[in-house]
Amino acid sequence: MSGLDGGDRLLSGPGGPDRPAAPSSPGAWDERSEEWLGVDKGVRDDEATGASSVASAEGSASAPRPNRRGGADPVKALMHRHRDLCERAVDPLEIAAGLEAHGVTDRTAARFLHRDVFSLAEEMYARTSRDAESPHDAQPLTTPRARADWMVLTLFPGGLCAAAVTGMHLTDGQNRLIAAAVGVLAVILALRAAVARGPLAGERAARPTATRICWLLGYALLGDGLLRAAVAGGPDHLPAGTPDGPWPLTVAPVLALALSCAPAAWSAHLLAVRARHKLSASRALKDFATSAKPLLLATLALYLGALTALLAPAATALDEPAAYAQTLTLGALLFLSRLLTTHGFTHAPALVLTAAASAEATALATVFAARLPGCDLLGTPVQTLLDVWGPAAIPTMACGAGALTLLLHAMRTLTRASAHTRADDAC
Repeated sequence: MSGLDGGDRLLSGPGGPDRPAAPSSPGAWDERSEEWLGVDKGVRDDEATGASSVASAEGSASAPRPNRRGGADPVKALMHRHRDLCERAVDPLEIAAGLEAHGVTDRTAARFLHRDVFSLAEEMYARTSRDAESPHDAQPLTTPRARADWMVLTLFPGGLCAAAVTGMHLTDGQNRLIAAAVGVLAVILALRAAVARGPLAGERAARPTATRICWLLGYALLGDGLLRAAVAGGPDHLPAGTPDGPWPLTVAPVLALALSCAPAAWSAHLLAVRARHKLSASRALKDFATSAKPLLLATLALYLGALTALLAPAATALDEPAAYAQTLTLGALLFLSRLLTTHGFTHAPALVLTAAASAEATALATVFAARLPGCDLLGTPVQTLLDVWGPAAIPTMACGAGALTLLLHAMRTLTRASAHTRADDAC
């Protein structure tokens, strides 16, 4: 091939071994040219041994520096590796986001004589050949739109939960149990429909965290009353559905969380819109990450403010104390886990939700286990927390630690450009 200098070998560096070269012409790649794709591994090996490389470079300062503009072209090798990304990209930003998702950093871009990933992506986009017969299914980066279907669906959980609570207060005995069962089933179905469409919809159909979420909501409804009854030697009866019964219910937090499904969807939609605007206006991935962090914090604060505004009247209407601490921490945990799941990060939410649910279950289990002969010490930690901060300390600490963990994870993942370049433009 004409693009090879000196036959088919190129000196990889001062004193380094010979390597097959890549063609500089736009022609096809042969087997020897494909071997140049191993240059990326060499880049990582060179970065891992940076100190020894610097010493070697100082010892051979008079040796010429390799120039990719000569016989070898590592950018072309990178384009060959990410050929599909380059061919379907509609702008350099899409290539930059794709490279970022594959672990290419500004330090890696410096190996290709570029100041950052975006500059490297601009060259890759400019050098990609596009003919009229090539299919282009990707659409330009557009702003997500609010749609009437998901706006209506997000109102159903709160409306059905309010109806179920009203039905429980207007009935008694067996009719109250029937009303409660029907209400719980209706709210669960409404929640599934609400998160299946719009800005809260995930990319995967499976819902591996549904059991954990149901446990956390169930504990918010029954957990504090069961914990008090367990410490007092009970419970002796099933919950009667009243706040003053032997096993009292706390309905206000669950009602406020159900009503907050609509503000959660609007907050997620606002994050998608503002992130897409900032992404279109950014000229570097680092600039976008810097501007996305306060946007993420503002979105979380907006949702928590709406949840607080819904919790106060719900507690007043039901004549229950406003459990702000455990409700806000649980709301933050559920909102952040859904936000991460929506953008394709499902592993961390599943782990954190499992840890929070396990912490609450362990607290209850130790109280009951302490009744066994010789096991009094098992209930000491929970009893100490109850004496100092009350039953609300258990869910507050469990959900608060989980929410903080997910927030730190979101600050690292949701501030990447690759997390906001989904092809669909309609929420």
